[in-house]
Amino acid sequence: MVEKRIQPLARDAMAYVLAGGRGSRLKELTDRRAKPAVYFGGKSRIIDFALSNALNSGIRRIGVATQYKAHSLIRHMQRGWNFFRPERNESFDILPASQRVSETQWYEGTADAVYQNIDIIEDYGVEYMVILAGDHVYKMDYEWMLQQHVDSGADVTIGCLEVPRMEAVGFGVMHVDKTDRIIDFVEKPANPPGIPDKPDFALASMGIYVFHTKFLIDALRRDAADPNSSKDFGKDIIPYIVKNGKAVAHRFGQSCVRSDFEHEPYWRDVGTIEAYWQANIDLTAIVPELDIYDKSWPIWTYAEISPPAKFVHDDEDRRGSATSSVVAGDCIISGATLHKSLLFTGVRANSYSKLEGAVVLPSVKVGRRAQLKNVVIDHGVVIPEGLVVGEDPEIDAKRFRRTESGICLITQPMIDKLDL
Repeated sequence: MVEKRIQPLARDAMAYVLAGGRGSRLKELTDRRAKPAVYFGGKSRIIDFALSNALNSGIRRIGVATQYKAHSLIRHMQRGWNFFRPERNESFDILPASQRVSETQWYEGTADAVYQNIDIIEDYGVEYMVILAGDHVYKMDYEWMLQQHVDSGADVTIGCLEVPRMEAVGFGVMHVDKTDRIIDFVEKPANPPGIPDKPDFALASMGIYVFHTKFLIDALRRDAADPNSSKDFGKDIIPYIVKNGKAVAHRFGQSCVRSDFEHEPYWRDVGTIEAYWQANIDLTAIVPELDIYDKSWPIWTYAEISPPAKFVHDDEDRRGSATSSVVAGDCIISGATLHKSLLFTGVRANSYSKLEGAVVLPSVKVGRRAQLKNVVIDHGVVIPEGLVVGEDPEIDAKRFRRTESGICLITQPMIDKLDL
Protein backbone atom coordinates (compact mmCIF):
# COMPACT_ATOMS: atom_id res chain seq x y z
CA MET A 1 0.00 0.00 0.00
CA VAL A 2 1.34 3.44 -0.92
CA GLU A 3 2.08 5.98 1.81
CA LYS A 4 -0.34 8.84 2.24
CA ARG A 5 0.77 12.25 1.06
CA ILE A 6 0.91 15.26 3.34
CA GLN A 7 -1.71 17.03 1.22
CA PRO A 8 -4.68 14.68 0.80
CA LEU A 9 -5.91 14.27 -2.74
CA ALA A 10 -9.45 14.17 -1.39
CA ARG A 11 -9.36 17.92 -0.81
CA ASP A 12 -9.12 18.39 -4.57
CA ALA A 13 -11.86 15.87 -5.38
CA MET A 14 -15.61 15.89 -5.81
CA ALA A 15 -17.80 12.94 -4.83
CA TYR A 16 -20.70 12.44 -7.22
CA VAL A 17 -23.31 10.08 -5.82
CA LEU A 18 -25.73 8.34 -8.18
CA ALA A 19 -28.94 8.06 -6.15
CA GLY A 20 -31.68 7.85 -8.74
CA GLY A 21 -32.28 4.10 -8.81
CA ARG A 22 -35.72 2.54 -8.38
CA GLY A 23 -34.61 -0.37 -6.23
CA SER A 24 -37.50 -2.47 -7.53
CA ARG A 25 -36.25 -5.67 -5.84
CA LEU A 26 -37.14 -4.10 -2.49
CA LYS A 27 -40.76 -4.29 -3.65
CA GLU A 28 -43.16 -2.15 -1.61
CA LEU A 29 -40.33 -0.62 0.45
CA THR A 30 -39.54 1.54 -2.59
CA ASP A 31 -43.13 2.33 -3.55
CA ARG A 32 -42.79 5.75 -1.90
CA ARG A 33 -39.02 6.27 -1.78
CA ALA A 34 -35.87 5.66 -3.80
CA LYS A 35 -33.62 2.83 -2.64
CA PRO A 36 -30.91 5.19 -1.26
CA ALA A 37 -33.60 6.74 0.98
CA VAL A 38 -34.61 3.42 2.56
CA TYR A 39 -34.02 3.34 6.31
CA PHE A 40 -31.10 1.32 7.67
CA GLY A 41 -29.51 0.49 11.01
CA GLY A 42 -31.94 2.12 13.43
CA LYS A 43 -31.53 5.79 12.50
CA SER A 44 -29.77 6.12 9.14
CA ARG A 45 -30.67 5.94 5.46
CA ILE A 46 -28.70 3.77 3.01
CA ILE A 47 -27.24 6.82 1.23
CA ASP A 48 -25.65 8.01 4.49
CA PHE A 49 -22.90 5.42 4.08
CA ALA A 50 -21.60 6.73 0.74
CA LEU A 51 -21.96 10.34 1.92
CA SER A 52 -20.26 9.64 5.25
CA ASN A 53 -17.41 7.82 3.51
CA ALA A 54 -16.84 10.87 1.31
CA LEU A 55 -16.96 13.29 4.23
CA ASN A 56 -14.74 11.15 6.48
CA SER A 57 -12.27 10.70 3.60
CA GLY A 58 -11.79 14.46 3.46
CA ILE A 59 -13.91 15.20 0.39
CA ARG A 60 -15.70 18.50 0.82
CA ARG A 61 -17.51 18.84 -2.48
CA ILE A 62 -20.40 16.44 -2.95
CA GLY A 63 -23.13 16.20 -5.57
CA VAL A 64 -26.10 13.82 -5.43
CA ALA A 65 -28.06 12.99 -8.59
CA THR A 66 -31.66 12.04 -7.82
CA GLN A 67 -34.53 10.93 -10.01
CA TYR A 68 -36.97 8.21 -8.93
CA LYS A 69 -39.42 9.17 -6.15
CA ALA A 70 -36.84 11.47 -4.68
CA HIS A 71 -38.87 13.58 -2.24
CA SER A 72 -38.02 11.70 0.97
CA LEU A 73 -34.38 11.43 -0.13
CA ILE A 74 -34.12 15.16 -0.86
CA ARG A 75 -35.86 16.02 2.40
CA HIS A 76 -33.46 13.78 4.33
CA MET A 77 -30.40 15.41 2.74
CA GLN A 78 -31.76 18.92 3.30
CA ARG A 79 -32.24 18.15 6.99
CA GLY A 80 -29.16 16.05 7.66
CA TRP A 81 -26.52 17.25 5.20
CA ASN A 82 -26.96 21.02 5.29
CA PHE A 83 -23.77 21.84 7.23
CA PHE A 84 -21.41 22.43 4.27
CA ARG A 85 -20.11 26.01 4.06
CA PRO A 86 -19.14 27.71 0.78
CA GLU A 87 -16.70 30.01 2.58
CA ARG A 88 -14.68 26.88 3.50
CA ASN A 89 -14.68 25.74 -0.14
CA GLU A 90 -17.35 23.17 0.68
CA SER A 91 -20.48 22.38 -1.27
CA PHE A 92 -23.36 19.93 -1.23
CA ASP A 93 -25.49 19.93 -4.39
CA ILE A 94 -28.73 18.01 -4.84
CA LEU A 95 -29.11 17.46 -8.58
CA PRO A 96 -32.59 16.21 -9.53
CA ALA A 97 -33.24 15.25 -13.14
CA SER A 98 -34.47 18.62 -14.40
CA GLN A 99 -34.26 18.47 -18.19
CA ARG A 100 -31.26 20.82 -18.19
CA VAL A 101 -29.84 19.45 -21.45
CA SER A 102 -33.04 18.59 -23.29
CA GLU A 103 -36.63 19.59 -22.69
CA THR A 104 -37.72 15.98 -23.18
CA GLN A 105 -34.87 14.13 -21.49
CA TRP A 106 -34.52 12.85 -17.93
CA TYR A 107 -31.39 11.00 -16.82
CA GLU A 108 -31.10 8.17 -19.33
CA GLY A 109 -28.36 6.27 -17.50
CA THR A 110 -25.66 6.60 -14.87
CA ALA A 111 -23.25 8.34 -17.25
CA ASP A 112 -25.96 10.71 -18.47
CA ALA A 113 -26.72 11.65 -14.85
CA VAL A 114 -23.19 13.07 -14.67
CA TYR A 115 -23.06 14.41 -18.23
CA GLN A 116 -26.12 16.61 -17.72
CA ASN A 117 -24.33 18.39 -14.86
CA ILE A 118 -20.92 18.91 -16.47
CA ASP A 119 -21.24 22.68 -16.17
CA ILE A 120 -21.66 22.42 -12.39
CA ILE A 121 -18.64 20.10 -12.13
CA GLU A 122 -16.50 22.40 -14.26
CA ASP A 123 -17.52 25.39 -12.16
CA TYR A 124 -15.89 23.85 -9.06
CA GLY A 125 -12.61 23.20 -10.86
CA VAL A 126 -11.77 20.01 -8.97
CA GLU A 127 -8.92 17.78 -10.14
CA TYR A 128 -10.55 14.42 -9.45
CA MET A 129 -14.03 12.89 -9.60
CA VAL A 130 -15.14 10.03 -7.37
CA ILE A 131 -18.32 8.46 -8.80
CA LEU A 132 -20.30 6.52 -6.19
CA ALA A 133 -23.42 4.39 -5.98
CA GLY A 134 -25.77 5.65 -3.28
CA ASP A 135 -27.33 2.32 -2.37
CA HIS A 136 -24.66 0.17 -0.70
CA VAL A 137 -23.66 -0.30 2.93
CA TYR A 138 -19.91 -0.17 3.65
CA LYS A 139 -17.13 1.95 5.16
CA MET A 140 -14.30 3.04 2.86
CA ASP A 141 -11.57 5.68 2.81
CA TYR A 142 -11.57 6.99 -0.75
CA GLU A 143 -8.21 8.71 -0.22
CA TRP A 144 -6.38 5.39 -0.71
CA MET A 145 -8.19 4.85 -3.99
CA LEU A 146 -7.36 8.36 -5.17
CA GLN A 147 -3.70 7.80 -4.40
CA GLN A 148 -3.61 4.53 -6.31
CA HIS A 149 -5.29 6.27 -9.25
CA VAL A 150 -2.60 8.96 -9.39
CA ASP A 151 0.33 6.62 -8.75
CA SER A 152 -0.76 4.11 -11.41
CA GLY A 153 -1.40 6.72 -14.10
CA ALA A 154 -4.78 5.16 -14.79
CA ASP A 155 -7.53 6.73 -16.88
CA VAL A 156 -10.07 5.17 -14.53
CA THR A 157 -9.69 3.30 -11.25
CA ILE A 158 -12.54 0.94 -10.35
CA GLY A 159 -13.40 -0.18 -6.83
CA CYS A 160 -13.66 -3.98 -6.71
CA LEU A 161 -14.69 -6.67 -4.25
CA GLU A 162 -12.88 -9.96 -3.97
CA VAL A 163 -15.66 -12.57 -4.05
CA PRO A 164 -15.60 -16.37 -4.50
CA ARG A 165 -15.35 -16.86 -8.24
CA MET A 166 -18.69 -18.56 -8.88
CA GLU A 167 -20.51 -16.06 -6.66
CA ALA A 168 -19.50 -13.31 -9.09
CA VAL A 169 -21.93 -14.43 -11.81
CA GLY A 170 -24.36 -11.64 -10.89
CA PHE A 171 -21.75 -8.85 -11.00
CA GLY A 172 -19.72 -6.96 -13.53
CA VAL A 173 -16.37 -8.75 -13.27
CA MET A 174 -12.89 -7.36 -13.90
CA HIS A 175 -10.40 -9.61 -15.68
CA VAL A 176 -7.03 -8.26 -14.51
CA ASP A 177 -3.35 -8.97 -15.10
CA LYS A 178 -0.73 -9.35 -12.37
CA THR A 179 -0.55 -5.55 -11.88
CA ASP A 180 -4.35 -5.25 -11.46
CA ARG A 181 -4.67 -3.53 -14.82
CA ILE A 182 -8.06 -4.45 -16.25
CA ILE A 183 -7.76 -6.30 -19.55
CA ASP A 184 -11.42 -7.16 -19.91
CA PHE A 185 -14.74 -6.22 -18.30
CA VAL A 186 -17.43 -8.91 -18.35
CA GLU A 187 -21.03 -8.27 -17.31
CA LYS A 188 -22.58 -11.17 -15.31
CA PRO A 189 -20.33 -13.90 -16.79
CA ALA A 190 -21.30 -17.58 -16.57
CA ASN A 191 -17.64 -18.45 -15.93
CA PRO A 192 -16.03 -15.47 -14.14
CA PRO A 193 -12.28 -14.98 -14.65
CA GLY A 194 -10.19 -15.56 -11.52
CA ILE A 195 -7.64 -13.17 -9.99
CA PRO A 196 -4.02 -14.06 -10.92
CA ASP A 197 -2.89 -14.21 -7.27
CA LYS A 198 -6.22 -15.72 -6.05
CA PRO A 199 -7.60 -17.94 -8.82
CA ASP A 200 -10.57 -19.08 -6.72
CA PHE A 201 -11.74 -15.45 -6.39
CA ALA A 202 -12.97 -12.86 -8.87
CA LEU A 203 -12.97 -9.05 -8.79
CA ALA A 204 -16.53 -7.71 -8.87
CA SER A 205 -17.26 -4.06 -9.58
CA MET A 206 -18.57 -1.98 -6.65
CA GLY A 207 -19.81 0.80 -8.94
CA ILE A 208 -17.10 3.14 -7.59
CA TYR A 209 -14.97 5.00 -10.15
CA VAL A 210 -12.15 7.55 -9.88
CA PHE A 211 -11.24 9.80 -12.82
CA HIS A 212 -9.24 12.89 -13.49
CA THR A 213 -12.02 15.40 -14.08
CA LYS A 214 -10.91 16.50 -17.55
CA PHE A 215 -10.64 12.91 -18.74
CA LEU A 216 -14.11 12.09 -17.41
CA ILE A 217 -15.71 15.11 -19.08
CA ASP A 218 -14.11 14.23 -22.41
CA ALA A 219 -15.31 10.63 -22.05
CA LEU A 220 -18.86 11.72 -21.21
CA ARG A 221 -19.04 14.07 -24.20
CA ARG A 222 -17.76 11.36 -26.54
CA ASP A 223 -20.32 8.91 -25.15
CA ALA A 224 -23.18 11.42 -25.35
CA ALA A 225 -22.45 11.88 -29.05
CA ASP A 226 -22.77 8.14 -29.70
CA PRO A 227 -26.37 7.37 -30.75
CA ASN A 228 -25.87 3.68 -29.95
CA SER A 229 -24.78 4.24 -26.35
CA SER A 230 -27.05 3.45 -23.42
CA LYS A 231 -25.35 6.28 -21.48
CA ASP A 232 -24.21 3.97 -18.67
CA PHE A 233 -20.85 3.69 -16.90
CA GLY A 234 -20.87 -0.10 -16.62
CA LYS A 235 -22.20 -0.77 -20.11
CA ASP A 236 -20.49 1.96 -22.13
CA ILE A 237 -17.93 4.24 -20.46
CA ILE A 238 -15.90 1.58 -18.62
CA PRO A 239 -15.72 -1.01 -21.46
CA TYR A 240 -14.56 1.74 -23.84
CA ILE A 241 -11.74 2.78 -21.49
CA VAL A 242 -10.72 -0.84 -20.86
CA LYS A 243 -10.38 -1.30 -24.61
CA ASN A 244 -8.86 2.07 -25.54
CA GLY A 245 -7.18 3.38 -22.39
CA LYS A 246 -5.86 2.28 -19.00
CA ALA A 247 -8.29 0.94 -16.41
CA VAL A 248 -7.00 -0.30 -13.05
CA ALA A 249 -8.77 -2.25 -10.31
CA HIS A 250 -8.68 -1.04 -6.71
CA ARG A 251 -9.29 -3.81 -4.19
CA PHE A 252 -11.74 -2.88 -1.45
CA GLY A 253 -9.58 -4.54 1.20
CA GLN A 254 -6.93 -1.84 0.69
CA SER A 255 -9.23 1.00 1.71
CA CYS A 256 -11.98 -0.63 3.77
CA VAL A 257 -12.32 1.08 7.15
CA ARG A 258 -12.39 -1.39 10.02
CA SER A 259 -12.50 -0.93 13.77
CA ASP A 260 -10.80 -3.37 16.15
CA PHE A 261 -14.03 -5.40 16.14
CA GLU A 262 -14.31 -5.81 12.36
CA HIS A 263 -12.23 -8.66 10.99
CA GLU A 264 -13.36 -8.85 7.35
CA PRO A 265 -14.11 -6.11 4.79
CA TYR A 266 -17.85 -5.41 4.98
CA TRP A 267 -19.90 -4.46 1.90
CA ARG A 268 -23.55 -5.20 1.31
CA ASP A 269 -25.99 -4.56 -1.49
CA VAL A 270 -29.21 -4.54 0.53
CA GLY A 271 -31.26 -4.63 -2.65
CA THR A 272 -33.66 -7.46 -1.79
CA ILE A 273 -36.07 -7.85 1.13
CA GLU A 274 -34.03 -10.80 2.38
CA ALA A 275 -30.66 -9.03 2.15
CA TYR A 276 -32.13 -5.89 3.73
CA TRP A 277 -33.60 -7.86 6.65
CA GLN A 278 -30.40 -9.83 7.17
CA ALA A 279 -28.09 -6.79 7.15
CA ASN A 280 -30.24 -5.03 9.75
CA ILE A 281 -30.62 -8.12 11.94
CA ASP A 282 -26.83 -8.67 11.71
CA LEU A 283 -26.45 -5.46 13.73
CA THR A 284 -28.07 -7.15 16.73
CA ALA A 285 -25.20 -9.66 17.08
CA ILE A 286 -22.89 -9.37 20.10
CA VAL A 287 -20.03 -8.44 17.75
CA PRO A 288 -21.62 -7.46 14.42
CA GLU A 289 -19.64 -7.62 11.19
CA LEU A 290 -20.37 -3.90 10.66
CA ASP A 291 -19.35 -1.65 13.56
CA ILE A 292 -21.68 1.36 13.53
CA TYR A 293 -20.36 2.37 16.96
CA ASP A 294 -16.92 3.29 15.59
CA LYS A 295 -16.50 6.95 16.55
CA SER A 296 -13.42 7.32 14.37
CA TRP A 297 -15.59 6.81 11.26
CA PRO A 298 -19.08 8.07 12.13
CA ILE A 299 -22.07 7.48 9.90
CA TRP A 300 -23.51 10.96 9.60
CA THR A 301 -27.26 11.32 9.23
CA TYR A 302 -30.24 13.48 10.12
CA ALA A 303 -30.31 13.29 13.93
CA GLU A 304 -33.87 13.74 15.12
CA ILE A 305 -34.40 15.38 18.49
CA SER A 306 -36.13 12.59 20.37
CA PRO A 307 -36.53 11.37 23.96
CA PRO A 308 -34.74 8.20 25.10
CA ALA A 309 -36.16 4.73 24.61
CA LYS A 310 -38.36 3.54 27.45
CA PHE A 311 -39.20 0.06 28.81
CA VAL A 312 -42.15 -0.26 31.17
CA HIS A 313 -44.15 -2.87 33.13
CA ASP A 314 -42.57 -5.60 35.16
CA ASP A 315 -45.27 -8.19 35.61
CA GLU A 316 -44.51 -11.85 35.01
CA ASP A 317 -46.34 -12.01 31.65
CA ARG A 318 -46.16 -8.32 30.84
CA ARG A 319 -42.57 -7.17 31.02
CA GLY A 320 -41.08 -4.55 28.73
CA SER A 321 -37.82 -6.20 27.68
CA ALA A 322 -35.36 -6.57 24.84
CA THR A 323 -32.56 -9.10 24.31
CA SER A 324 -29.99 -9.06 21.50
CA SER A 325 -31.80 -6.06 20.03
CA VAL A 326 -31.15 -2.51 18.81
CA VAL A 327 -33.71 0.07 19.96
CA ALA A 328 -33.63 3.69 18.76
CA GLY A 329 -34.79 6.80 20.61
CA ASP A 330 -38.47 7.62 21.25
CA CYS A 331 -39.40 3.93 21.37
CA ILE A 332 -41.73 2.77 24.15
CA ILE A 333 -41.68 -0.95 24.88
CA SER A 334 -44.77 -1.18 27.02
CA GLY A 335 -45.06 -4.71 28.35
CA ALA A 336 -43.75 -6.16 25.06
CA THR A 337 -40.92 -8.63 24.50
CA LEU A 338 -38.25 -8.14 21.85
CA HIS A 339 -35.60 -10.62 20.76
CA LYS A 340 -33.03 -10.19 17.99
CA SER A 341 -34.93 -7.21 16.62
CA LEU A 342 -34.07 -3.72 15.37
CA LEU A 343 -36.45 -0.82 16.05
CA PHE A 344 -36.18 2.60 14.44
CA THR A 345 -37.26 5.86 16.04
CA GLY A 346 -40.72 6.26 17.53
CA VAL A 347 -41.93 2.66 17.64
CA ARG A 348 -44.62 1.71 20.16
CA ALA A 349 -44.85 -1.97 21.14
CA ASN A 350 -47.84 -2.64 23.40
CA SER A 351 -48.51 -5.17 26.14
CA TYR A 352 -48.16 -8.92 25.60
CA SER A 353 -46.81 -8.48 22.07
CA LYS A 354 -43.72 -10.44 21.02
CA LEU A 355 -41.27 -9.48 18.30
CA GLU A 356 -38.49 -11.79 17.13
CA GLY A 357 -36.29 -11.13 14.11
CA ALA A 358 -38.23 -7.93 13.47
CA VAL A 359 -36.94 -4.91 11.54
CA VAL A 360 -39.40 -2.16 12.46
CA LEU A 361 -39.21 1.16 10.64
CA PRO A 362 -40.07 4.51 12.29
CA SER A 363 -43.41 5.35 13.90
CA VAL A 364 -44.84 1.82 13.82
CA LYS A 365 -47.47 0.90 16.41
CA VAL A 366 -47.66 -2.76 17.45
CA GLY A 367 -51.00 -3.70 19.00
CA ARG A 368 -51.48 -5.83 22.08
CA ARG A 369 -50.82 -9.58 21.83
CA ALA A 370 -49.35 -9.33 18.33
CA GLN A 371 -46.86 -12.12 17.58
CA LEU A 372 -44.39 -11.09 14.88
CA LYS A 373 -41.45 -13.21 13.70
CA ASN A 374 -38.99 -12.53 10.86
CA VAL A 375 -40.67 -9.39 9.54
CA VAL A 376 -39.86 -6.02 7.99
CA ILE A 377 -42.55 -3.47 8.93
CA ASP A 378 -42.73 -0.31 6.84
CA HIS A 379 -42.84 3.24 8.20
CA GLY A 380 -45.98 4.21 10.11
CA VAL A 381 -47.76 0.85 9.98
CA VAL A 382 -50.35 0.13 12.67
CA ILE A 383 -50.24 -3.58 13.56
CA PRO A 384 -53.68 -4.78 14.71
CA GLU A 385 -54.18 -6.34 18.11
CA GLY A 386 -53.52 -10.08 18.10
CA LEU A 387 -51.99 -10.27 14.60
CA VAL A 388 -49.79 -13.37 14.17
CA VAL A 389 -47.06 -13.42 11.50
CA GLY A 390 -44.35 -16.05 11.10
CA GLU A 391 -46.23 -19.20 12.12
CA ASP A 392 -48.29 -20.20 9.06
CA PRO A 393 -46.43 -19.75 5.74
CA GLU A 394 -49.59 -20.07 3.61
CA ILE A 395 -51.53 -17.44 5.53
CA ASP A 396 -48.50 -15.11 5.57
CA ALA A 397 -48.02 -15.45 1.80
CA LYS A 398 -51.67 -14.53 1.17
CA ARG A 399 -51.54 -11.48 3.41
CA PHE A 400 -48.04 -10.07 2.97
CA ARG A 401 -44.96 -10.03 0.74
CA ARG A 402 -43.22 -13.26 1.85
CA THR A 403 -39.76 -14.35 0.64
CA GLU A 404 -38.77 -17.95 0.05
CA SER A 405 -36.96 -18.09 3.38
CA GLY A 406 -39.99 -16.74 5.24
CA ILE A 407 -39.25 -13.02 5.70
CA CYS A 408 -42.51 -11.03 5.53
CA LEU A 409 -42.68 -7.41 4.42
CA ILE A 410 -45.68 -5.67 6.00
CA THR A 411 -47.07 -2.36 4.73
CA GLN A 412 -50.16 -0.39 5.74
CA PRO A 413 -52.11 -1.18 2.52
CA MET A 414 -51.55 -4.87 3.24
CA ILE A 415 -52.88 -4.39 6.78
CA ASP A 416 -55.88 -2.45 5.49
CA LYS A 417 -56.89 -5.40 3.31
CA LEU A 418 -56.97 -7.88 6.20
CA ASP A 419 -60.28 -9.37 7.24
CA LEU A 420 -59.71 -9.77 10.96
